[in-house]
Amino acid sequence: MLMKSLRLAALPLLFAAALPSVHAAPDPYAARIVKVLNTTPLIDGHNDWPEALADKAGDKRWSMDLNRLDPEIYHTDIERLRAGGIGGQFWSVWVSAEKPELQQVKDTLEQIEFVHSLARRYPEQFQLVTTAAQVRAAHKTGRIASMIGVEGGGQIDGSMAVLRAYRDLGAGYLTLTHSKTIAWADAATDNPRHDGLTPFGEAVVRELNRLGMLVDLSHVSEGTMLDALRVSRAPVIFSHSNARALCNTPRNVSDAVLRQVAENGGVVMVNFAAQYVSEARRVWNADRSAELARNNAPPFGGLHIGDPEAAKQALVEWEKAHPEPVTTIGQVADHVEHIAKVAGVDHVGIGSDFDGVSALPQGLGGVDRYPALLAELMRRGWSDVDIAKLAGGNVLRVMAAAEQVAAGLKGEPEGNATVDGLDQGKE
Repeated sequence: MLMKSLRLAALPLLFAAALPSVHAAPDPYAARIVKVLNTTPLIDGHNDWPEALADKAGDKRWSMDLNRLDPEIYHTDIERLRAGGIGGQFWSVWVSAEKPELQQVKDTLEQIEFVHSLARRYPEQFQLVTTAAQVRAAHKTGRIASMIGVEGGGQIDGSMAVLRAYRDLGAGYLTLTHSKTIAWADAATDNPRHDGLTPFGEAVVRELNRLGMLVDLSHVSEGTMLDALRVSRAPVIFSHSNARALCNTPRNVSDAVLRQVAENGGVVMVNFAAQYVSEARRVWNADRSAELARNNAPPFGGLHIGDPEAAKQALVEWEKAHPEPVTTIGQVADHVEHIAKVAGVDHVGIGSDFDGVSALPQGLGGVDRYPALLAELMRRGWSDVDIAKLAGGNVLRVMAAAEQVAAGLKGEPEGNATVDGLDQGKE
């Protein structure tokens, strides 16, 4: 308890470097945040630190000191996690959807093992957990409750047995797709093939319910969202998505789906990625991509094809004439408030996407900055009760509900369907 008390007592010091809107009157917010996070763990639905370390540090990640890392390279390290008051983290074990699915399984197992290694190497900092009660217990001892999210349906390679193996290793959710449509589910950022879920995809949702794993609908198409909401007997999550009404990307959640999430009892965990927060930034990204193609699109297209230096200079000139739009912490708070307005304050959470994105809003550059977002919402009039729901109370409720559904399905047979067996002739 002493370690926890010291960690939380340090939180007010964060506000010496807070945003100007918070810095004007930091003490009331800091004290309130300490009080909230002393009783409710702050839970982030999505952090890509394992993959970032695999990509940038390679084999060194297994032994390097993770207490303090270069903030220009990583959004996450242990010292900043402590400074940010984090109480529970779903670590994403993402593997590229471009890889063959069998390779995805191997790489996923390595990513899961890395999360396990965090708890072995830093037992005073991290504790592996799979239930809501275990999250609360870890929080009481001052440890960060570490959970695992498998970020893509392709990572099960069409196998219910692989899904169960992930669960046995501690996986807490499965994101039904990542960036690409797969054999049994449509993705938000790829051409649809199934109008949502296939029969096998529906069977995956039912097996997730039986296992007590959360159904994660970030990255999936709206058709897949609606099918999963229809099939799931447990509340669903969006581990890192925003409000489509404010930023019109299919990675975000429409108001129509938000209302169904409320009926389902689920939670949408707000993403900090600039391109999913700001509509101006989303359009700028698209315009920049178009400019890249206009200048140099091998093998046959582009004004400067065959001359990459000229193409590079042309892009520099374009960026001077079209500066990157600024994304702010206030815009993230706008997404929180919109989801709370449409779905209800019981259905919104935090899913940062730290270490999985290249651009973040001003004031939210790393895992030490969660208190700044909570303070911004307090400035807007949010009560301590509602801040506690956002911070972790809502996702703990969803986890407990999924556990109850699984207990009720204990007598159900294991799912052993196959894509070929259920979906033959369905596409």
